[in-house]
Amino acid sequence: MKPLLDQDVYAKTERFLREQGHDIVTASQLGLSHAKDSELLKIANEQGRIFITRDRDYGNLVFVHGSGDGVIYLRMLPSTMQDVHTEVMKVLETYGEAELAKAFVVVERNRHRIRKVE
Repeated sequence: MKPLLDQDVYAKTERFLREQGHDIVTASQLGLSHAKDSELLKIANEQGRIFITRDRDYGNLVFVHGSGDGVIYLRMLPSTMQDVHTEVMKVLETYGEAELAKAFVVVERNRHRIRKVE
C-alpha cells in the first residue's frame, strides 16, 4: 500500500506503517506541510496514494465538495494509538488498494467504517 500521510499523523504511526512494509510518503517530505487540504488530496490522487489523516474536515471535502477520495481518517489519541494501529492494519489487509482508492474510511479504537465515494 502507498499512503500519503498528512502532517497531523503521529510519528509513531508513520514508523508503525513503515515497519509493516508500506511505501510511506509524508506531506512534509513533499514540502506540503502548509498546503491546503484540497491540494493534499489532489497530490495523493495524482500519485495513486491513499491519504491518511487525523483531520476530520476531510469528510466534508470528500462528500460535500467532491474534492477527492481514497482517505483513511484516524480517530485516535495517544491513549488509543495501539488499538487504532491494529484496526488500520485490518483495513489495509481486508480491502484492496483499488477499493480503498474510492472510499472514505473512519478508523477508530477496535472498529472501522467504510463508505464508498461516488
